[in-house]
Amino acid sequence: MKDITLETKISELLNNYEGMKDILIEINPKFKKLNNPVLRRTLAKIAGVKQAAIVGGMDPMILLNRLRTAVGQAPIETEIETKNVFSALKEEIPLWVSEKPKKRLNANEILDEDLNPLSVLHQAMKKVEENDIIIIQSDFQPEPLIDKFRDLGHDVYCQQVDDTHFITYVKK
Repeated sequence: MKDITLETKISELLNNYEGMKDILIEINPKFKKLNNPVLRRTLAKIAGVKQAAIVGGMDPMILLNRLRTAVGQAPIETEIETKNVFSALKEEIPLWVSEKPKKRLNANEILDEDLNPLSVLHQAMKKVEENDIIIIQSDFQPEPLIDKFRDLGHDVYCQQVDDTHFITYVKK
């Protein structure tokens, strides 16, 4: 098996290591969302260990080393300071965030309905005009979604309201 890195996709871990879903859930209860088959088929394919750590509110290196240890790989000892996983949450709030959103989505409800939040947001984005804003509420920082929509050229800002409430703004 290949060494687990920060870029290793969660789907690779689930497919290559027996009991990995339970290991992930044991490491962080927020990973219980992996019980959702839609999430495993979709977001787990694009989310790497680093993104999963951010979703779980963890330091990526801690998650990486716990996973490596769980499968018998040596932890990575590094003196490199890991990036603050919530640095995006501490950035200055863009002015456009105060504009009235065209649509609100709840990522938890979408997942509870066994739907793919990325797909639902893509569909919602098709129905709004340029510069319109869609808000996504969740009980986790939706890092794979944030990265995907930034890659597509959209402005994205995520705000942590409290320990279990995040609001992500996506501007078309």
